[in-house]
Amino acid sequence: MHGLMMERPLLISDIVRFTERTNPDVEIVSVTIESPRHRCTWRDVFRRARQLANALTAAGVKPGDRIASIAWNDYRHVELYYAVSCMGAVMHTINPRLFPEQLEYIINHAADRFLFVDPTLLPLLKPLQGKTPTVERVIVMSSDAVVPEQLRGVLTSYESFIGGQSDRYEWPTFDERTASSLCYTSGTTGHPKGVLYSHRSNVLHAYAGCMGDSVGVSAKDVILAVVPMFHANAWGLPYNAAMTGTKLVLPGPKMGDGETLVDLMNSEKVTMAAGVPTVWTLLLNYLAQSGKRVPTLRKTLIGGSAVPLSMIRTFAEEHGVEVNQGWGMTETSPIGTIGSLSPAMQELPAEERYRMAAKQGHGVFGIEMKIVDEVGNELPWDGKSAGELKVRGNWVCSGYYGLDHSPAHDADGWFATGDVAVIGPDGFLQITDRAKDVIKSGGEWISSVDLENCACGHPDVMIAAAIGVKHPKWEERPILLVVPRPGRTPERDSVLAHIGAHFAKWQLPDEVIVVEALPMTATGKISKKDLRDKYRDVLMQRGAG
Repeated sequence: MHGLMMERPLLISDIVRFTERTNPDVEIVSVTIESPRHRCTWRDVFRRARQLANALTAAGVKPGDRIASIAWNDYRHVELYYAVSCMGAVMHTINPRLFPEQLEYIINHAADRFLFVDPTLLPLLKPLQGKTPTVERVIVMSSDAVVPEQLRGVLTSYESFIGGQSDRYEWPTFDERTASSLCYTSGTTGHPKGVLYSHRSNVLHAYAGCMGDSVGVSAKDVILAVVPMFHANAWGLPYNAAMTGTKLVLPGPKMGDGETLVDLMNSEKVTMAAGVPTVWTLLLNYLAQSGKRVPTLRKTLIGGSAVPLSMIRTFAEEHGVEVNQGWGMTETSPIGTIGSLSPAMQELPAEERYRMAAKQGHGVFGIEMKIVDEVGNELPWDGKSAGELKVRGNWVCSGYYGLDHSPAHDADGWFATGDVAVIGPDGFLQITDRAKDVIKSGGEWISSVDLENCACGHPDVMIAAAIGVKHPKWEERPILLVVPRPGRTPERDSVLAHIGAHFAKWQLPDEVIVVEALPMTATGKISKKDLRDKYRDVLMQRGAG
């Protein structure tokens, strides 16, 4: 017997209609090249999104066409998000930090028809001239005044493109499985792969982000989205904020500037902020050097790579800010787990509480997880058994765009994440490493993540990376590369003594190398591949025995 309940397709345009009726006057604040503080409302954004949809329709854009952006976080990018998806086309956000060859590959593989580009990122297009045959038009995301004078006859400004268009547009109804947006993985090995999100997956993901023990977005909050809009739909925040009527603050090209972020937090009374660990390292350094405070901030959402215990402690003890670490990836839209602590965990002594917050957290309803051994046997949730993490759920990709088969997907619908993890009896996930980053020394495993987190607790160390390199006796041994805190000089013996208080002697790095900076991937993670390529023979050259 079936229930007698209505069925409606889950479409992003439903978020628009709901917000226009319930919370149309909530603000969106942006930093742009034209204005240090642009203000508009959700009503304004959706009105202009309809103008944009009319302009795209007049230009011949059809359902399913890919419309690309290379842009920072601002109100025009939000308009683009909604206009493109709601009219039935596919919003393709491109990471501007990729190499020119990767940009060329992604644009051509997606067969993008239009390219919307932030004016500060126009130089990225020069190496692509004549190499992207499907792109019919480039739109500069600004007013006419900002378009370089020598390009005004060639490129169109966003404001000119939508100017004169009607703000009346009837969003069409279609199958909820229709593609809504496209994001490519960073492609650390081989070509980047396209993850094609659907309206259904994005709406369900937005629901999940609004649950109290998930991201917990609500109208009581003011959200600063430092996570780029080209990272897996900005973790869903543009949808969460609209769905709940939450004020959204967008830092534009200033997302890596500590002074700007603190100014935005204080002037806009930000309560929640989201971004990768490197952003918060810069922010905490700025706060320490300037003596400024962020009194309204109550929670940071951090993902992309493991959060050092020292960062969690500093946020809590010096600023009264709770860290919610999460785990996810482009293929999971990205929320898979979130580290919101239960009432019992909140009552733990401070250090135990920080250690719980340093884990990646509990699963979110809609996502299933398991860990398996090398032959695929499921392992227990005992907090000890480590294996590869596999997931499946309503917003996990079932394949990659334009690829017939993905070895990451098994016959039972589970997606192999490539992460090595343990899950405790409390359901809390802890990523111990990426499978390709685990260090195997003399047949024993050493977690690079654990070494890095411990090293970052040293007072002289700002960022650390542990990698495995060749060794004549043990096949592989760990070395540690550290970036010093401003004005500090980490000493090898001091760093090793600090780590030695928490690790067995055989697990300690054979070498500590101080560097000015670490290479980063396009998604803001430390590029272990580049480090391994550079240092793979460093112990062999020194005659380590």
